Formats: sequence, C-alpha cells, structure tokens
Amino acid sequence: MNKNMKPIFPTFLSYLVSFLTPIVLIGAALRILLSPIYYNIEYRMPYFPADPYGFTQQDRLRWASPSVTYLVNNADVSYLANLQFDDGQPIYNGRELNHMADVKNVTLGALRAGYIALASLLLSALLAWRKKWMAEYLDGLRRGGWWMIYFAVGLGLIVGAGILVNPGIFDQFFIFFHHIFFEGNSWLFDYSDTLIRLFPIRFWEDAFLWAAILALGGGAALAFGLKQRV
Repeated sequence: MNKNMKPIFPTFLSYLVSFLTPIVLIGAALRILLSPIYYNIEYRMPYFPADPYGFTQQDRLRWASPSVTYLVNNADVSYLANLQFDDGQPIYNGRELNHMADVKNVTLGALRAGYIALASLLLSALLAWRKKWMAEYLDGLRRGGWWMIYFAVGLGLIVGAGILVNPGIFDQFFIFFHHIFFEGNSWLFDYSDTLIRLFPIRFWEDAFLWAAILALGGGAALAFGLKQRV
C-alpha cells in the first residue's frame, strides 16, 4: 500500500466524529435553552414586548414554566390540558395542545439525537484510543468545531438581520423551519392565543440567537483549543 495514502478506517472515524460534533453541540445548546434559565432571563429583558392582551411578566413566568417542562418530561398532553387560568378557563385550546404535542415530539427527537451522538463520540474515543487513532479523532473534533462555527455564524447572521435590519428575514426563516418539522399550518395561531402571548416572535429570535452563540462557543473551543497535527 502506498505510504502516502491515509488508512481508510481512521479517516472514516475522523469524519464521523466531525459529523457528530455539531449534533452534540446543538443538542447541548437546546437543552440549556429548555431549562428555566432562558425564559427567566428573556422575560426580564427591557426590550421584550408586552402582551397586548394583559399577561404580566409574572403571568408569563407562571405559565411558561409548565409549558417548557412539558417538552422534556414524560407526561402526555393532558399535563397541559389540565392547566387553567384563575377563572377556570383552560390555558390552551385544542389546536394549541395538538401543536405542543408535535413540538414535544420534535424536541425529544432532537435531544435524543444529541444524546446518541454524544454516546457515539465517547465510543469513538474509546476505539481511537485502543487503535492508536487519537490524532485522527482529535482532528475530527477540531474539524467538527469549524463546521459548527460556520453553521452558527450563518444562523446568527440570519437572526441578527431579522432583528436589526428587516423582520421579514427571520419571518421567512421561521416559516421555512416550521415547514420542515411540522405539517401544514398547524403552527399558525391568533395573536390572542396563549402560545403567541407567552412566546411571541422575539422570544424565538432570541432563542435561535442564543442557540447560535452557545453552539459557536463550543465549536470555537474545539476548533481553536485542540492542537492541529503537524
């Protein structure tokens, strides 16, 4: 075999690691955003829009908590269906409940992909250590970090342009995102619906922006923190 040719298996492992790395970083960013930290900060930002139908900041904090918790717990949609305002009216209507069930499926699927990718990275590290392919493994992590940087910067530019230049830019991205993960117009609601009042478009602009920033930080740590082979 030509000595200048790279062995196929360590090379394959290296690129597999590169592919898995952004999935892990995106999954980690998503999990952070699904914690109470994000919405507790977001609702308190001075620029966050007030609810024209009367939700106070405390109302939003009160109802966002079970709504976000539902996305990561083991309960079915009755967990949300049983929520009621103080006057006894349900928090969510049937259309909103159906969408939240869909969102939960997408969310858990994304988190599951992140966990599987992380487990695969750990198993790949064990294999690389046993086979003495750690140099290729680390190259894969570094390359994956660069791939994450490119993706995060692109996402950040889209969201930033939507916030600072033209709201229609993010609107089109948001529509495209929903067409990929949800069927038909099941995600469209009235402005008076609870979902829109709790999670207006600015909530999602900042969520995508923070996801990009968190993933970018992880990618940069790998891209610049791991020493390149000479």
